[in-house]
Amino acid sequence: MAPSSRRLGLVLTLLCAVPASFAFASGGGGMGGGSLPSVTAPTYDPVQEYQQGMRDYQGGSFKSAANHFENVTYVQRHDANAWYMLGMARSGAGQFKNAESALSKSTKLDPAPLAPHRELAIVEAKLKQTDKANAELATLTQRASACNDTCPDAAELKAAVAAVQQALGVGAPSASLTPREDFRFAGLASGDLAYTRAVSLINEHRFVEALTALDDAEKNIGPHPDILTYKGYVWRKLGQLDRAEGFYKAALAEAPTHRGATEYYGELKVIRGDMAGARRLLAVLDSTCAYGCVEAEDLRRWIDRGGDPAS
Repeated sequence: MAPSSRRLGLVLTLLCAVPASFAFASGGGGMGGGSLPSVTAPTYDPVQEYQQGMRDYQGGSFKSAANHFENVTYVQRHDANAWYMLGMARSGAGQFKNAESALSKSTKLDPAPLAPHRELAIVEAKLKQTDKANAELATLTQRASACNDTCPDAAELKAAVAAVQQALGVGAPSASLTPREDFRFAGLASGDLAYTRAVSLINEHRFVEALTALDDAEKNIGPHPDILTYKGYVWRKLGQLDRAEGFYKAALAEAPTHRGATEYYGELKVIRGDMAGARRLLAVLDSTCAYGCVEAEDLRRWIDRGGDPAS
């Protein structure tokens, strides 16, 4: 069954139950009382941390932005966009070695976006790691050649190749992108619009376009569990079950009682034949939906019928 605004909602709300920064339990440190270190580890709201990071980044406070983006990656270890923004903030602060590490992580988590490859090559050029920078340039050049000025990313590819060439001191000079010039995000309102558009595209089964809209939503809002859940749903529809599972887990790590993520993860388990796992997730829904909810009933039908009830 395709998702709808009824099930996840079109209005994105921040997770108020999680502190904006972090808190430590009292005691410990050999002074008697307190909790174990694993319990008193810092807890972050990645959405709030991401938004503060973006505000600092756009204001030129790159070190502060990097601290906030680090907090995002502390919670969402596999979010490519968060690692990209951490790399950009570190680069803006002149911390090029640390920037390289974050940007490299972003490209490994999701090789598709062009900007992380471009910025990674530029940072590697600044670090005099010419071989690495040339390898990234070769990747971008190959993608530009395959595009042949006909793909939607043609202009971005051409600009990326030129920017890396300039960083390496080859090719004609061109206007380079600085961290602050590369990001002029409109903020939450724009993110809400992108999210709404994504929901509409999903309901029309235009899944590739929906992914782009969800990426736009995340760039403006942060790794909100609603966005992560829909990304998981879209990747499942595209047959990428491992990627789908990763997004469901990310959503539930941030919001353990998220009904949409719980249902869709249960459906994924049914697809994989893990009926016991699906029933465990159904039990979670039954415990959180005191008076019943559509997510629990949909997953129950999946389990009873051994797959999509609509099929």
